[in-house]
Formats: sequence, structure tokens, C-alpha cells
Amino acid sequence: MIDQILEYNRQFVEKKGYEPYITDKYPKKNLAVLTCMDTRLTELLPRALGLGNGDAKIIKNAGGLVLSETDSAMRSLLVAIYELGVREVMVVHHSTCGACHMSYRDFKPHMLEAGVSETVLKEWEGKGIGRWLEGFHDTEASVRKTVAAIVNHPLMPKDIAVRGFIIDSVTGNLTEIQ
Repeated sequence: MIDQILEYNRQFVEKKGYEPYITDKYPKKNLAVLTCMDTRLTELLPRALGLGNGDAKIIKNAGGLVLSETDSAMRSLLVAIYELGVREVMVVHHSTCGACHMSYRDFKPHMLEAGVSETVLKEWEGKGIGRWLEGFHDTEASVRKTVAAIVNHPLMPKDIAVRGFIIDSVTGNLTEIQ
């Protein structure tokens, strides 16, 4: 698959397929969107939000979560705000998310089967892998928790608007979560 992608890329560049996407690093709409990495959202989310290339910083991870004050999603949001002019943040979770009900218990047998040793897993259990790989069980509550984590972060400016939503993974319909 990667070789096919590389061949496509060579042709894309050769034919100047990139020209419609030329922009700079600053989001035109001063917006950041924290969302899930789900493949259904790759094109649906920007289209449903009316976002074109260069309009917003889109930050993706499993579940669209902020897990700690120092995780990469929070770091990316702070960079977007302090370096790139973001003034508004949308947290967008989605219907039928795989991170809902995800757990380390489910991953552990697959990890063992893939060759990760029981010793390594015990070490990681001591580091809190259970919390780290735990998903959520209520999407609305997860949106509220993520919004609160951003708003209450000690480095977050108080004048940044942060709002939470759930997008329907099929229709793109947005529902605001208060």
C-alpha cells in the first residue's frame, strides 16, 4: 500500500495537483477543531463544518480527547492559540465512536498475541496503561469533560471560546453539548 501511495504522490506532484491547496500555516478562521481520528470523519467533518484547506487547525486523536494537562492534543491547542492566532476551539466527538467502551482489557489479549511480553505489560500496568487506553462510556459526558479540561487548563487564555459538539458519523449533523 505504501508503495502505491508513493507512486500516486509522485504523479500528484508532477501534475501540480497541490496548487489548489497552497495556503500558509495560519488558520484563516482562527479556529481549532479537536476531533477523533475516525476514518468516517476524514472528509465528512470539514465538509459538514464548511471548512476548506487552510481554514482551521484540525487536531485528531482516538476519541478527540484531552487526557492530561501535558498530552499532545493540549500541546497542539496551546501552540495553535499562542503561535497561530486561534481564538475559538470546537471539540467534536461523533456518534458510534470506537473509543466509546474501549478498554485495556480488550487490548491486552491482542498485545500478547502480537508478541508484547507479559513482563512489559505488567510494567505498563504500573504506569497506568488501564487509564491511558480507557475510552469513555457516555459521549455527551466525554465532550463536557474534554471542554472542561481545555477551559480549565492553567495555560489557557480565558478569552478563548471553547464549545463542544457531537457530529453524526453518517449525516454530519452537529449537536451542541452544553
